[in-house]
Amino acid sequence: MKVYKGNILTVNKTDDVVKYLVEDKGRIVFVGDELPEKYASQKVIDLGDKALIPSFCDTHQHFASFSLFHAGLNVMDCSSNTEILQGIKEFSTRCKDKTLIAFGASPYSVEERRLVSREEIDSVCADKPVFMVKYDGHACVVNSALLKLVDKKVKGLRGYHPDTGEMNQEAFFAVSDYITGSIQIPALIRNMQKSVDYQASKGIGMIHTVSGVGFPMNMDISLEKWFARSVKSGFQIRVFPQSLTIKVATGRKLPRIGGCFECALDGCFGSHDASMIEPYVDELGGNGVLYYSDEKVTEFCKEANRAGLQIEMHAIGDKAFDQATRALKAALDDYPREDHRHGIIHDCIPTPEGMKICSDYHIQLPMQIAFDNWKQEPPEYTESILGPERNARLNPVRSFMEAGCIVSFGSDAPCTAPNPIVWLYKAVNHSNPAESVTVQQALRMCTYNGYYTTFDEKERGSLETGKIADMVILSDNPYEMPKEKLWELKVEKLILGGEDYKPQSGGVVGTVLKGMFSGRKA
Repeated sequence: MKVYKGNILTVNKTDDVVKYLVEDKGRIVFVGDELPEKYASQKVIDLGDKALIPSFCDTHQHFASFSLFHAGLNVMDCSSNTEILQGIKEFSTRCKDKTLIAFGASPYSVEERRLVSREEIDSVCADKPVFMVKYDGHACVVNSALLKLVDKKVKGLRGYHPDTGEMNQEAFFAVSDYITGSIQIPALIRNMQKSVDYQASKGIGMIHTVSGVGFPMNMDISLEKWFARSVKSGFQIRVFPQSLTIKVATGRKLPRIGGCFECALDGCFGSHDASMIEPYVDELGGNGVLYYSDEKVTEFCKEANRAGLQIEMHAIGDKAFDQATRALKAALDDYPREDHRHGIIHDCIPTPEGMKICSDYHIQLPMQIAFDNWKQEPPEYTESILGPERNARLNPVRSFMEAGCIVSFGSDAPCTAPNPIVWLYKAVNHSNPAESVTVQQALRMCTYNGYYTTFDEKERGSLETGKIADMVILSDNPYEMPKEKLWELKVEKLILGGEDYKPQSGGVVGTVLKGMFSGRKA
C-alpha cells in the first residue's frame, strides 16, 4: 500500500485536484482531501511541488515501424543534407543490418530545401542498400544498391522516380513491403522491447498501434498482437489491423480495424497528395490523391460495422475527411450501434459538414497535435500550398471539442517522437490562438480520452477509486505553470499497476509463446 500526498490531478469528470491518493495491490482505493484514519499509519510519499496524473496514452502510432526506425538513424534534427550524408556515412560503419534504415528527411527543414538524392547517398554508402524514409512516412529515397533490388517491383507504379531515388505513393508502399519482408523477427522483437522502454520513459502507459505494413501474411499484425499480450510491467498495447479485409481482424479475434497504409483515404501535405476539395495554391496545383471511391470506402465501413468492429481511417485533406465521415454515417445509418467508437485519424483540415457528422454520430478523433508548427513541415510550407485561410484551419482542436467531439492525441510515430509533453504544450499554445485549449482540457486529451478511445476508460485514464493505478509523476504541476513553460515539464516516474515501471526483458521465443497463449487484451 502506498499513500501519495500533494498535487493529485485526477482528470475525473470535474477535473478535481485532491491532496491524497491511496494505492493498494495495484488499484486506487482512495482519492480525496482528508486521509481516512485507516490509512494514517501508512508511509506517505510527499510529492512536494510535483504532480501525480494518470498515465498518458498514445492513440495512433506505427509501433513496429517506430521500433525499427528508433533502432536506425534518425535525421530529423539535421539542418542540412550535408549533415544527413555525414550521418549516413558514420552510421554505415557500425550498422550490422543488411539494409541501412534512416528516418526523418525533410526538404523543409534543411538549408538546401530539397530531399537528399540517390546519387548523393551513393557517394557515402554505395555498397549497402539504404532506405531513407521521409519524415511523413509516405515517401522515401533509395540508393542505387536498394533500387537494384526493388526496381522490378516498383517500376511503372505511381510515385516511381528512379532518377532522384524518391519513391512515393504506391511505389513507396512497394519498397516498404520489400523492406519489412526482409526483417528478422528476433531483431524486431528486441527493438519493440526497447521501444516500449523509451515510451515508458515519456510517461506513456498505453499505445494504440496500427499494424500491417507489408510483412508476409500480415505477420506483423499477429506479432504485435502476441507482443501486446506478453509485454511486461503493466504496459498496454491495443492493435488496429491496417486492412480493408474484415477477416484480417476477425480471424485474429481483434475487435477493431483500420489505420493508415491500406486504410489511408489520402496521402499527406508533405508529398502534396492529401486530398483537397479546392486545389493547392502553389505551382504544382492539383487536388491531391483520393485513393478509393466513395463506394469502396462505404462498403468497407458497412461490412466492418455490421461485424461489430471499431473502425479507424486516415484522412488528412478535407476531401478525404468528408469521404470518411460520409462512409461512417452511411454504415451507422445502415446498422445503428449505440457505442461504436469509430474514429478518423489525423483530421488535419476538416469541413463544417464533416465535423457535424462527427458530432451527431459520436465519431472520435485521434489527432496529431505535434504536427502544429512542426519543424519538418513548417507553417511557411503549409501556407505556401494551402493559402493563409486554409492554413489557419489546420489541426482545429478547440473547434472539434466545442462541437462535442472526443479528441485524443497520438504521435503517428515514427513521424513524430512519442512525447505527451509536446502534445500538452502545443494544444495549449496552438499556432492559431483560437484553437488553443486549456491545460485541463489538453491533459484530458492526453490521458482519459485516449483510454476512452479503445473502451479502456473504466479501468484507466483517470485517478478514481477502483481504477488501476496507472500514474505518472511530473516534475511540476502543469495547472499552476505559465502555459509558455509547459515544455519544461519532465516525466519523473511511470507507475503501472501501482509499481514503478521496469524495463522489458525476456527472450524472443518466450515472448512470442506467452503472447500466443495469453488471454490478455490486445
